[in-house]
Amino acid sequence: MGKLKRKKTNIPRHKRMNRNSRLQSARHWVPKYEGKNLVYGYSKHYAVDKLCAVKELELLGFRTSEHYKRELKRAAVQKQQEAEKRKARKRKQEFMEEDLWEDSDETFAFIAGYTDGGAPFGITWEEREQSKVTEPEKNFIPIYSDNWDLPF
Repeated sequence: MGKLKRKKTNIPRHKRMNRNSRLQSARHWVPKYEGKNLVYGYSKHYAVDKLCAVKELELLGFRTSEHYKRELKRAAVQKQQEAEKRKARKRKQEFMEEDLWEDSDETFAFIAGYTDGGAPFGITWEEREQSKVTEPEKNFIPIYSDNWDLPF
C-alpha cells in the first residue's frame, strides 16, 4: 500500500500566514503595492481585518492617523452591535415560534388533540416544514373541483 497523499488546500499561502510570517512577507510586498489605500490592500492580501492591518503596518514603520484608527474601531464596534441585534431578533423570533407550538413533542409540531386511547394527533414536523416551502401556494384558487356539477 502506497503513501497517503495530503489534500491540497485552495487557500493561497499568504492568506494562511501568522503574524511573524506576514511581517516578513510584507517587507517585500509593500513596495510592490500599487493601490491607493495600503491598509485596505494589506487587509485583503493577507486576509486580516483592518485594525490588524494598521497594527502590523505600524510595526513595519508606516504611520496612520489617529482619526482613521478611531473610525476603524468605531466601525468594528458598530458591526459587532449589529450582529448582536440580529442574534437577539432571531432568538426572539424562535421564542415566539416556540410559544405558538407549545403543545408539541419530538414527533408532532402541533398536537391538536388526543384519541380515546391517549395517542396524540396533529401536524408533524415534516408537514410543518413542507408547509413553509409551499406557502406561496396558500392563495391558490382551484379552477375545478370534484364537487361541482359541470355541464360537460
